[in-house]
Amino acid sequence: MELTRRSILRTLAAGAGALAVRHFSPRLSARAVDDAVATTTAGRVRGLRDAEIHVFKGIRYGADTATRRFLPPIAPTPWTGIRDAIEFGAIAPQAGMRERPMSEDCLHLNVWTPGLRDTGRRPVLVWFHPGAYSGGTSNELEADGARLSRRGNVTVVTVNHRLNTFGHLYLADIAGEEFADSGNVGILDLVLALKWVRDNAEEFGGDPHNVTIFGQSGGGAKCATLMAMPAAKGLFHRVLTMSGQQITASRVTTATHHAEQLLTALELPRDRVRALQSLPMEQLVKVSRAPTYLGPVKDGRSLPRDPFDPDAPPISAGIPMILGNTAGETRTLIGRGDPSIFALTWGTLRAKLEANSSFMGDLDRGDVIAKYREWHPDYSPADVFFAATTASRSWRGQVIEADRRAAQPRAASHTWVYQFDWRTPVAGGRWGAHHGLDVPFVFDNAILVPDKVGTGDDAVRLAEQMSAMCIAFARTGRPATRGLPDWPVYDLSRRATMVFDAASRVVNDPRGNERRLFDQVPYVQPGT
Repeated sequence: MELTRRSILRTLAAGAGALAVRHFSPRLSARAVDDAVATTTAGRVRGLRDAEIHVFKGIRYGADTATRRFLPPIAPTPWTGIRDAIEFGAIAPQAGMRERPMSEDCLHLNVWTPGLRDTGRRPVLVWFHPGAYSGGTSNELEADGARLSRRGNVTVVTVNHRLNTFGHLYLADIAGEEFADSGNVGILDLVLALKWVRDNAEEFGGDPHNVTIFGQSGGGAKCATLMAMPAAKGLFHRVLTMSGQQITASRVTTATHHAEQLLTALELPRDRVRALQSLPMEQLVKVSRAPTYLGPVKDGRSLPRDPFDPDAPPISAGIPMILGNTAGETRTLIGRGDPSIFALTWGTLRAKLEANSSFMGDLDRGDVIAKYREWHPDYSPADVFFAATTASRSWRGQVIEADRRAAQPRAASHTWVYQFDWRTPVAGGRWGAHHGLDVPFVFDNAILVPDKVGTGDDAVRLAEQMSAMCIAFARTGRPATRGLPDWPVYDLSRRATMVFDAASRVVNDPRGNERRLFDQVPYVQPGT
């Protein structure tokens, strides 16, 4: 059933808020019947005012991409009257999300703010969602911006954009110059969203000159990519990445091969490549996983260089940056799809590690196991598996990015690193400090996702601490808060790292043995 503004208000006024809550906000109350009207550069939008926060969902920042498939985005056509902004927009086309409405008309964003047109000049935090470059959406409960906005008196924006085939299919070498930017249109969508923030921030009580971009997993990688894009220069002023890195981008030859894989799956010859523009969306979604990888392309245009290779991007050296990871990334990244890992024995560990450790290069897997058993005699075989795959796969890219920032004079004085060690008690603790666990803590939304973090007081306190850190960083460019010990900048001599846990603390080079072990192996970004 399509929910209209009138039906939502009627539902809320009748006290039956559960339906509206499921679709719009975890905290909507009867007070949400109050209108909130804002004037954007394209036209007026009507949201809701709930618990002192103005909430706008599904605001259009770009035109429908169906008629501009594989082409850079453009601003929306201005409208007259007032458009409702009380429902999330359709998510980007992607495989595995059949339960949600999908559309190529997906360039929408959501805004939470304490004030409108009040010269509040609040810090603006812009969230890019996880899901690599192939899936996901910002329309998620754990990324609801109401609590963060209220806690810090900040304006929160979450963004949806093109993904997979629709966002990163490089066609220039096959279809011609018209498609020169096709490998990066999903990132160019984010550039357009940041331009929207620049042009509309003051209407939503924010400061266009104080914009923080932050994201987890693929969202963090998108932040890293934007740091190397000339088109994004000046559109953001702080960066917080969480378990998401982008050292290199796809080469043109590699990206062209990935496009050919998609053509093969569709049984389309190269000379019929333009048929891709008119195929039904559903047909492209079905083959969106045929390419080995789809992500940013070093095309010499929109992305003229690798994001963090051979050094940190000079055009972003003056921007403060925090890089974070979780201690047990692969406990869900790999363990959720292969429960047998939790039952490994010392006799079966090596074979399982060999099947899941392409990031370890030519290191002898037996030697790797022996070292972990020496460093951590209390570890089980499963613990060794997850520690080694996390350190070599997910954490390694963060170390490289942080080291290259520390080696860059202009960046060294404002780069910080954290590690999230808090282990969720859910499922008997098997998931540990897994990939993505820090997201509801940064948003101060731990209380909203007990199925992910449990219901203990430690989770609530840690969410207060991490959200305060995020707010302080957005406001001042430094992550200093009263609830944390002094947090030194990251340098190559100490590698000071804030370890977030029930009792957060600073540790120098907390996994130095693992870092030195995997430094012996050349790092290869997937898909490049």
